[in-house]
Amino acid sequence: MRSPKLFMLTCVLMLGGAAFAQGVKVIANSSVQATSISASDLKSVYLEEKSSLTGSGHVEPVLAKGGPAHEAFLKHVLGRSDSDLQMYYRSLVFTGRGSMPKTLDSDEAVVAYVAKTRGAIGYVSLAADVEGVRTLDLAEGGSRKLIARIEPDYPAMLRERGIGGTVRMSVVIAPSGNVKEVKLRGGDAALGEAAVAAVRKWKYAPANSETETEVSISFEPQH
Repeated sequence: MRSPKLFMLTCVLMLGGAAFAQGVKVIANSSVQATSISASDLKSVYLEEKSSLTGSGHVEPVLAKGGPAHEAFLKHVLGRSDSDLQMYYRSLVFTGRGSMPKTLDSDEAVVAYVAKTRGAIGYVSLAADVEGVRTLDLAEGGSRKLIARIEPDYPAMLRERGIGGTVRMSVVIAPSGNVKEVKLRGGDAALGEAAVAAVRKWKYAPANSETETEVSISFEPQH
């Protein structure tokens, strides 16, 4: 057996420029104190993985029924088709883990609802009139440079059995650059434990505020 290679892939959601280039603005009710939101946080809000933002309290995602802005948002922020998203929401409702977001027919309807609904967050086309709501910058959380990376230990038993795969994690980075929190989002539990332990020791460049990004680590045994 040859020595296995461990491939590490840091996958950041640098979606801000892409989403805006496709004609999408993210808007929020005036009660939302944030001036920007990371692509990772925005995705988590819409997938109902989180229901609040730091400093802003409870937030409520609002969907558009269709149109170019909706299609761009699905593609560049959520990474899902409309049918996949609807199936996802139905699953949340069926299992009692979430609810179907408010869905509106037009940019004007989205802006009006967000303007009057505390904590509401939505998206509209660049041409939309957004008077009465707050426009949020879609921050590129991945812009923080990784300056120190620890390779995870590949569990010997899994490696010898040829068991590999990709582990996905969300990583909260403190302003100092230290990793504040790591949550496992997908992958083998044993590989995930090794990956999380390593990522907790990573160091990023300092920044003015806390950021969140997504990281994937692939374990690939080679015989």
